Amino acid sequence: MEIAQAHCQAAPNAGELASLTRLDPHLVLVFGSVSRMTDAALPALLREQFPRAQLVGCSTAGEIVGSNVFDDSVVMTAVRFRQPDFRVGCVEINGMEDSAEAGRRLGEKLAGTHEGKALHSILVLGQGVNINGSALIEGIVQAVGAGVTLTGGLAGDGGKFQHTWVLCGGRVTDKCVLGVGFYGSSITLSHGSFGGWQPFGATRLVTRAKANVLYELDGEPALRIYKRYLGDYARDLPGSGLLFPFAMLGKDHSETGLIRTILGVDEKAGSLTLAGDIVEGGYLRLMSASTDALVDGAEAAANAAAAAARNAQKSGARGLALLVSCVGRKLVMGGRVDEEVEAVAKVFGEHTVLTGFYSNGEISPYVGAPECKLHNQTMTITCIGD
Repeated sequence: MEIAQAHCQAAPNAGELASLTRLDPHLVLVFGSVSRMTDAALPALLREQFPRAQLVGCSTAGEIVGSNVFDDSVVMTAVRFRQPDFRVGCVEINGMEDSAEAGRRLGEKLAGTHEGKALHSILVLGQGVNINGSALIEGIVQAVGAGVTLTGGLAGDGGKFQHTWVLCGGRVTDKCVLGVGFYGSSITLSHGSFGGWQPFGATRLVTRAKANVLYELDGEPALRIYKRYLGDYARDLPGSGLLFPFAMLGKDHSETGLIRTILGVDEKAGSLTLAGDIVEGGYLRLMSASTDALVDGAEAAANAAAAAARNAQKSGARGLALLVSCVGRKLVMGGRVDEEVEAVAKVFGEHTVLTGFYSNGEISPYVGAPECKLHNQTMTITCIGD
């Protein structure tokens, strides 16, 4: 596998992409701020420079390049495989209620075989605002089966949760979910995901919820309880909700490894809209974090992904690590956000190229569990090798 990367803090030009075009890549991953991704010149330039490559990517809440984090830039990573055993599917999503069906439609495009080789993994990138990530995953799994590994993330928009964008087939759209399906054994994907958040406060019973909308905790309006815990931070909802996500617990109060971020509030209904489904009759507990704990979580995710990659790849082979970290982590760490990416880079070393973005949701199996879930507030890493 050959990899070339370009990072531009202004609108890119053909000269800056020269090292990528010389590669004649099969796949180009593009992650950029909303302003960069919505610049009409960008998709036109990419189509011109990479006429034979599959172009995929999304808008971000921060761009990851090597061991650094940037804002208002664009990073392009070109990949040439020894055997390009992959294909890209793209579907429109028509609102949050269409999430499961959109996932099923996407899964049907990628299911089965490609040139006689069986599907084993899908890298998923989707718009990140008007979407239920849990339902999207369930729809994909329904179409492709539980044996196919899903990883990826939902687009960001700098923490505004207003308007996100996806690049698919040289077109930038705000109503798209895409999947890169990998087939056969020539291309390998491995993964790791970890949080680093710590629980605080009482455990609360979910007494009323529907899909990803939380109405009541312990029989009381969820928003009222949440505001009581947040204190002065409640003035800045829903944005401040990124700093205080919920941990999902099982009916026996056991840890599930899933975290849910607040996307929106409904003052009239007293409800909270979360980034993924929650279970009525289950339990939730608030969480907070320190920078050191989040950096340790990122390192744990890197160790899990790197260990799996070593088992799948030849020793010394060059690989690509796609990092998808939650925008909430970035807000907590502030000026120290580079530290979690530096910790990941240290684990992987010089043979691995790092790219990625800060997201509105992360898609990955949890460490030690086979099934894929929507995560919030995690660092999720997908290693690609051949």
